[in-house]
Order: sequence, then C-alpha cells, then structure tokens
Amino acid sequence: MTTINKLEKVLSSAKSLAADLKTFSLDTQDQQAKQMFNQLSSQIENISQMLQSRVDFVKNEEPQYMQESQGTPTSNQQNNTTQNTQKK
Repeated sequence: MTTINKLEKVLSSAKSLAADLKTFSLDTQDQQAKQMFNQLSSQIENISQMLQSRVDFVKNEEPQYMQESQGTPTSNQQNNTTQNTQKK
C-alpha cells in the first residue's frame, strides 16, 4: 500500500468518525454528552482538514499518485502488467 493510499484511508476514516460523533450528539438528550460529541467532532474535522492538506501536497509533489487515485495506471504498473502478460 502506498503512502497516498494510507493517507486517503485515514482521511476517509476520520471523516466517518466525525459523522458518527455528530450522530451521537443528535441521538443523546444528555447535554454534557452532546457537548462532548460536538467538541470531538469539531476536533476530528480539523484533523481531517489537515490530512486533506497533506493528501493534496503529496499528490502535487508526486504526480504518479494523482494518476493512481484516478485509476490511471502509472508506467510502473503498466510495466508490471506487461511483464505478467508476457509470462503467461
């Protein structure tokens, strides 16, 4: 798994966690718990923004990651596919 794949996975998990915390906040009547879930959700959203910045930076610095995330094989992947096909 490449660095960009790991970053995107963590970013996705963080966004999911923030959404879950918001749901918990809406589901509870306990005002202290509601406040805690909202604070945690806000913190995770800030973390998500920082992770998104890092993902954007890595994609900008390493153009091959942009191709991978768009589903376009890099030249390395194309070479591996060609070699595997030739072996068969």
